[in-house]
Amino acid sequence: MLFLQLPLLVVLLPGGDNKDDFQEPVSFQLIQISSFYNRSSEENLGSGWLGELQTHGWESNSGTIFFLWPWSKGNFSNEEWMDLKESLHTMSIGFLQALHDYASQWQLEYPFEVQLAGGCDLHLEEASIGFIRIAYQGSDLVSFQKNSWLPSPNGGSRAQHICTLFNSDKDALEILHKLFFETCPRFLMGLLDAGKAYLQRQVRPEAWLSTGPSPGPDHLMLVCHVSGFHPKPIRVMWMQGEQELLGTQRSDFLPNADGTWYLQVSLDVEAIEAAGLSCHVKHSSLGDQEIILFWERRRSMVLIFLAVIVPLVLLTGLAFWLRKCWTPCEPASPLRPLV
Repeated sequence: MLFLQLPLLVVLLPGGDNKDDFQEPVSFQLIQISSFYNRSSEENLGSGWLGELQTHGWESNSGTIFFLWPWSKGNFSNEEWMDLKESLHTMSIGFLQALHDYASQWQLEYPFEVQLAGGCDLHLEEASIGFIRIAYQGSDLVSFQKNSWLPSPNGGSRAQHICTLFNSDKDALEILHKLFFETCPRFLMGLLDAGKAYLQRQVRPEAWLSTGPSPGPDHLMLVCHVSGFHPKPIRVMWMQGEQELLGTQRSDFLPNADGTWYLQVSLDVEAIEAAGLSCHVKHSSLGDQEIILFWERRRSMVLIFLAVIVPLVLLTGLAFWLRKCWTPCEPASPLRPLV
């Protein structure tokens, strides 16, 4: 049934109505970071993520799930949420206890940190894919695929021992498969549907030009800033006429507080070649239009501003000085005689 719903991703995916190169699989995952201090003490941080957007908080010790958006509940009923909460809490407690019990055998030296990510991916025209990955001190250790645990290539004997233990619990394997290969894709589809008004919102970008630190003598670093856009897919190019210039430097996408994005694209050019260059911004919120910022126009506007403002300031100062010099002084009041 879920496979028949996958074409809905074309309209539910943020930016799903853009060109093919703007489409990407969508995922939901739970992340748990556990810091083990000693045999009886650990600290756990949990969260739920729809792609790069955090949708849930998770207090793994109590199993409490927090909804960060009005639509974070998806289309699950209260009873389904209670069952999901209980299953996740039970699996988390068992996982943490196993690490404590076998810390010595698996050569886990306190203090240590374990990262767990579990969820599912939905791909256009493909079946959903569930996954669980566990890392130790930031290095891949084991992963759950289909119905069993597999060691990572660099996991060593520790990963082998963990897989042997985890694979011996057939009931747990069945629960994990149901959670991440059946329940997760169904929840993800409901989450996309419930949040589609927010996820599909179109916010137009703002763009401006500046110069960065000089890359060398007689060179300029031209920077095109683009901010406040949603969804994330965007195309920013430095152009010379109709030709896109190669060698641009693109920053990472940075999130704004309102859920929109910021990006900058820089270009190192010789100063004498900067005139006539332009930054072009294409985004789904702009439709068939695009934002075009010309570097020489920007420079011309600055020169025009200076050409107008500076003479005005000089003339104002000159007029004030002339008025002060040519205004006759009023005669002083005669002194009154002392009585």
